Amino acid sequence: MRVYTEDTENAEGTEKKNDDESSRMTAGKSELRVGAYILAGGGSTRFGRDKALVEVDGLPMLGRMIALVRSVAENVKVVGAPEKYAQFEREMVSDRWPGEGPLGGIVTALEDATKSATECEWNLILSCDMPFLTQEWMNFLCERAAKSEAQVVVPYSAHGPEPLCACYRTDAAGALRAAFESGVRKVTLGLQHVTTEVLDEADWKRFDSAGRLFWNMNTAADYEEARRILEAERR
Repeated sequence: MRVYTEDTENAEGTEKKNDDESSRMTAGKSELRVGAYILAGGGSTRFGRDKALVEVDGLPMLGRMIALVRSVAENVKVVGAPEKYAQFEREMVSDRWPGEGPLGGIVTALEDATKSATECEWNLILSCDMPFLTQEWMNFLCERAAKSEAQVVVPYSAHGPEPLCACYRTDAAGALRAAFESGVRKVTLGLQHVTTEVLDEADWKRFDSAGRLFWNMNTAADYEEARRILEAERR
């Protein structure tokens, strides 16, 4: 886990902070029992190439997401074609309905979770193309899920629900599978078949002062903009 400190911190203080943070995160993972699935390998029709493999900050986007999510969840898997993403050395879950959209990927993830040896009650499910997600926000999201009686905890931004940055209870698998098999393909319509808790701006705004938390890369122009912003932030 990467810990960011001020340049003025001395080595002893930094080491103690790292140890304290690692202890806190380890305890949090054990208590929350949250698994994680990153959806990769979508059509990328508007983008023009596989978004999971484009480089951001010197890493393929999927690799960058894996590193970030590993600081939050005890088990991180990738939903996608194993032959495409073997380089990332993650457990792969083949999408049962490739080309049918992200709802099929979500159902695939949740059905895998029902068979997982870790028996996580909650699952953080994310798109692979969100370059401005933060560990702090995802920790908060998972903690809210752990206290929720809903089946899905989903943030609601200015663009509407953000179901590809949400926590899903494992037992939502059946209802979402039934919706999918009835012909539903839009994730937001699928959410109408489960109980949801919505996190609005009052919940997530403090993690998103720049207004980019849920920003994703739908087009090549979005990708170039993300690279420009991240490069400027490093200066």
